[in-house]
Amino acid sequence: MSVISRVVQLYDASDVLVAIYDGFDRIRYANRAFRSAYFIEPDESPSWAELMRRNHDLGRGTVLCVPDFEVWLSSTLSRRGKTGFRAFETDLHDGRWLWMTETVESDGWMLCIASDITSLRVEEREIRQDRDLAIKASYTDDLTGVANRRFLTARIEQVLVDHQTLGRMGCLAVIDLDNFKLVNDRFGHQTGDLVLQDFSKLIEGQLRRSDSFGRMGGEEFALTFPDTSLEHACLILERMLAVVRLSRPLVQDPDFHYTFSAGITSSRPGEALSDFYRRADEALYQAKVSGRNHVQAFADPVGSVADAG
Repeated sequence: MSVISRVVQLYDASDVLVAIYDGFDRIRYANRAFRSAYFIEPDESPSWAELMRRNHDLGRGTVLCVPDFEVWLSSTLSRRGKTGFRAFETDLHDGRWLWMTETVESDGWMLCIASDITSLRVEEREIRQDRDLAIKASYTDDLTGVANRRFLTARIEQVLVDHQTLGRMGCLAVIDLDNFKLVNDRFGHQTGDLVLQDFSKLIEGQLRRSDSFGRMGGEEFALTFPDTSLEHACLILERMLAVVRLSRPLVQDPDFHYTFSAGITSSRPGEALSDFYRRADEALYQAKVSGRNHVQAFADPVGSVADAG
């Protein structure tokens, strides 16, 4: 018996919940205990979002006391797997309380391990849960449900740290919805909010686990692409732009559509966050003055990347 087979056998005999997700957040392995707790058939590989939605609809698996499941899902996806490790508590509909850890590799694969702590310090659960909810809220944009400036700033800093310490170059994109003031003026701010929410949902659907996306304020958003070349990041942004161009989010005006402009740059070892962001912002400006609806890479006299639009 190989070592891998033996490990799988031991995990399947254990009461500890173990699962492995790939870089697209799809389950690639789950032991017996995990499959039982989250109702996963041995021959299926659902994504985490699919699994959570299915179990929520059937009133099983994780207990979610949220007024709007889709808003919660969007908010959670914007932060899920963006840090190398996190630990938290969660409860199940069957009455169990779990201590769960998530360990994420640089390629986005995640190891999830959960232990039953139902009998541990029951009287403090509500306090701990309120603390976790407060932390999540502090990193979430209220309108769109995606990550906010505070969370994105930490992710941008991590791209620079990874370049400096590990030699892994990453990229930063700053995105602005085109002519958004005209949308507000024509349809009103409530419709403008719907467009921002539609945009956030569309972009999140195109992200890799390692990428981070959030709202910096108004109609401005930012994206980080860790351990990614500028050429590859530009291709991802172009794909996102193509998806947004096809969106028709307004029921009352089915012909309405919108676009965005994006500026993108690659990290430099030892630089300040302000310089990193400034270059992406300068590229965004160039995208706008050259006609909008466009992805523009920073024209770097040191590097060698040209216009990506």
